[in-house]
Amino acid sequence: MYENKTENIPVKAVLACVDTGEFDAEASIHELEELAATAGAEVAGTVIQKRPAYDPATCMGSGRLEELKNELNIYDAELVIFDHELTGIQVRNIEDILDIRVIDRTTLILDIFAQRARTKEGKLQVELAQQKYRLPRLTGMGKFLSRLGGGIGTRGPGETKLETDKRHIRKRISYLESELEELKKHRNFSRSRRKKDGILCAAIVGYTNVGKSTLLNALTDAGVLAENKLFATLDTTSRSIELPDGRSIMLIDTVGLIRRLPHNLVEAFKSTLEEAASADLILNVQDLSSPERQEQAAVTEKLLLELGCIDIPKINVMNKLDIAPDADTVFEDDSTVLISAREQLGFDRLLECIAKNLPVTARRMRLLIPYEKAGFAGKIREEGKIFSEEFSENGTITDALVDIKLIMEAEQYLI
Repeated sequence: MYENKTENIPVKAVLACVDTGEFDAEASIHELEELAATAGAEVAGTVIQKRPAYDPATCMGSGRLEELKNELNIYDAELVIFDHELTGIQVRNIEDILDIRVIDRTTLILDIFAQRARTKEGKLQVELAQQKYRLPRLTGMGKFLSRLGGGIGTRGPGETKLETDKRHIRKRISYLESELEELKKHRNFSRSRRKKDGILCAAIVGYTNVGKSTLLNALTDAGVLAENKLFATLDTTSRSIELPDGRSIMLIDTVGLIRRLPHNLVEAFKSTLEEAASADLILNVQDLSSPERQEQAAVTEKLLLELGCIDIPKINVMNKLDIAPDADTVFEDDSTVLISAREQLGFDRLLECIAKNLPVTARRMRLLIPYEKAGFAGKIREEGKIFSEEFSENGTITDALVDIKLIMEAEQYLI
């Protein structure tokens, strides 16, 4: 949590939104409240102004801003967070009126990402997004920028980066892109290797805070940070599990999505999100208890479409069954499963569903292999997996996972 160094208390923030009818302002500002809390702010109040269009100079009307200035004294706030992307000029103009530091929704999300990134790739991706966002906003940046000493909206590259000229920032962007390109090559090589080795993969996707990491932990003991906060997990984690049919599958956790996710972040994290595009199966985790489940699912569907995942088999994993009030209204089938990751309910059916939706790469078979065909048993062992062997008068009774290449030959020995 970010704290004032002198007073040792969270920074107090007021949230501001202009409702033009472009999106659901109430739902969006509620989400902004969660984002602010995740960043370490205490929300002291919210302000929504209905307008036919944004004010090009101040986003919110200057008259309403003057009113807000008086209200800030009551709130004892140190920060105003706008639920929109602001230009550098708008930030400066708003700060001139309010005489308080101002950031926008994108800066807040970037700040949370900077807090959460743990791997080298994650940190590079966040800084690249921050630098690209700040570059066109250097001119006219707010007056409070020059005297920042840290805090919400300033994490990542740091204050010195903000005060450097555009040439230096472009140079930094170029360096970050080249570093990420190298990491992307390594990621692509890993994907190719998995395909070559016949490793099946399922990408866990979904809105932020729907329980993706809790699910991965429950299925695999992955030990991934799982908190009731937005973007609790940022870096990709992969773990393998065994399915009821004997096959193994690699589960890959991906970054959580959010409505109006900043374009620069989508671009920066595309290589991470592309894990979904190369997966054999997509587990689309949804929060069954959320009243906004359908809107959140639509955000996920849109991004999957952009990534070219339309033809990949998908299972809708309806999580938080234990606290969902209308769980009995959701119909389960081969592509929809109800679970509680926290209580580990519905896992048997989920694993069966995963096995059923994967392409046929192997089949579990019970075989009687004559002793003179012991070489075939060796092939099965090499390409698949043998669970048990029992020696009988006529040959070896074998319980095995037979690779697709050997299934036809194995059928003659079926018990």
